[in-house]
Amino acid sequence: MQMTSRARKTETIVASPLQIEIANRIIEMIRNGAVAPGDHLTEEKLSKEYGVSRTPVRVALRLLEDKGFVEVRANAGTFVAAPSSKEKFAALPVSSAGEDELYRSILSDRARDQLPQSLSEAALLARYGASNAVLRRVLLRLVREGLIERRKGHGWTFPPALDTDAAIEDSYQFRKLVECGGLRQPTFKPNLADLSAAKLQHVSFINRLSQSKDHFDPTDFFHMNASFHELLARCSGNRFIEQAVWQQNQLRRFEEYARFVNRPKDLADSCRDHIAIIDAVLENDIDWAFALLFRHLTVSATR
Repeated sequence: MQMTSRARKTETIVASPLQIEIANRIIEMIRNGAVAPGDHLTEEKLSKEYGVSRTPVRVALRLLEDKGFVEVRANAGTFVAAPSSKEKFAALPVSSAGEDELYRSILSDRARDQLPQSLSEAALLARYGASNAVLRRVLLRLVREGLIERRKGHGWTFPPALDTDAAIEDSYQFRKLVECGGLRQPTFKPNLADLSAAKLQHVSFINRLSQSKDHFDPTDFFHMNASFHELLARCSGNRFIEQAVWQQNQLRRFEEYARFVNRPKDLADSCRDHIAIIDAVLENDIDWAFALLFRHLTVSATR
């Protein structure tokens, strides 16, 4: 069932720094007159302009709708709203450094098996010394990203993960069968717009990484990486392939965080692999895309 605009506004929108940055760039466009009240804003155009996928743009537009910068019209799309006062042009606050640091600490500690699968808020407060408000916001963000779940009764639990070498190896073998096989499905139909936007996003990430290797947010890569593999799965036209790839992405989140968090070169290499695969698909060279994806998964399993 489609969620209405009114229903969406009752939700707590927990946005990443990238999503808030995009929202603020759209606010700046409104402020400087690049877009005017009544102008139509599309996810496709904005994702291409900012070199990101549609997902962070979608969340950014929801943030702006919640703040009254834009309005969603039924069966028409998203449009710039007329601000009632100059205060509406104020930028959205970015997550505090404390929140981002706590988020990364929880991910890192769980990835290194320094947190149990189930734990209480009291245990988290004692371990990290955060305030109740900051911890709650971080937990909501982790819930939204599928990285933690509320236990029945009280407390929190981390979902199943790839926590042994054998499980990781089995996962990569399974992904070779499913993801590479998806490229050769008779129903495979590339989404050219989404693939082009994904390529721009990867190029942008490599550029940011080269400019600041010591100050990058690895979670941006994990979202982009998962979106890339899920995009190829959607192009297969097979819902079970898409479901299987999504499930694998959920299982390997902590394993990938532990693997890549201090290895920016591996992130850049993985991005270049993705770009080469996208180029092959865009050129309709599916056999070459198959070979590149198979090699990418084989090499990734050894990193």
